[in-house]
Amino acid sequence: MLVENSVAGRSVRAEHGLSYFIRTGRHCLLFDTGQSELLRDNAREIGISLEAVECIALSHGHYDHAGGLSAVRTLAPGARLFLHPAALAPRFAGNPDGTSRAVGIPEPSLHAIQNAGERVVWTTRPTELVDGVFVTGEIPRQTSYEDTGGAFFLDEVCTQRDPLVDDQALFFDTQEGTVVLLGCAHAGVVNTLSYIRHLTGGRPIHTVLGGMHLLYADANRIERTFAAFRELDIRQLGPAHCTGVIPTARLHTEFGDRCVLCVVGSSLRFQR
Repeated sequence: MLVENSVAGRSVRAEHGLSYFIRTGRHCLLFDTGQSELLRDNAREIGISLEAVECIALSHGHYDHAGGLSAVRTLAPGARLFLHPAALAPRFAGNPDGTSRAVGIPEPSLHAIQNAGERVVWTTRPTELVDGVFVTGEIPRQTSYEDTGGAFFLDEVCTQRDPLVDDQALFFDTQEGTVVLLGCAHAGVVNTLSYIRHLTGGRPIHTVLGGMHLLYADANRIERTFAAFRELDIRQLGPAHCTGVIPTARLHTEFGDRCVLCVVGSSLRFQR
């Protein structure tokens, strides 16, 4: 983990955002880039060379997942970019007082995408990044109790709800089952896992890491989400970022040692 809201270690720093560095044998890639150049500094402290990154995938078009893109592109100008075209739209979040704030991809990162030319791959459908590592593309919304997880809009005056159709997850197979990395799961974490099970022919899901956007979820959504985790028999859960303090605490209480640390500086290894 290069960027997350919390840290494990003295030499790395946290910010509200998310970025995963993934190494698969011959390949290096990033899933999300945090909100600033912090991933570059954390990578240096951890001993990771971002110059080796071949692919950068964005889970969706929010600042806290795409803000560090321009910094990475400077270090790895040949890297291919994988994102949904809707990620480029202006995005806003409503404030309690009726005002709004911009939450879309920052200008430097938008320019980096525009300047990438043919290296941009639009991911409306499931897409393979490197051998055996995929992003979902658009995720079908099937559950009745999941929503985008907040007051998100496509206009500054907050009249047009943002369906966040660009939301996607990353997944790959291992000896023990599928590993899923979430950005914010704006499509709903259960919708996301159900779709990945469909894409993988019902392969068991072993690990789920990342943002589940449950911080505003009501009791019904929490209970049904946790029930889905039990039904899927997920062996490792790493709640992070936008999952929320209370839902994260409940996950650790109810799932015990199945929960793993998912903060800046933490790492996991899987056999493929």
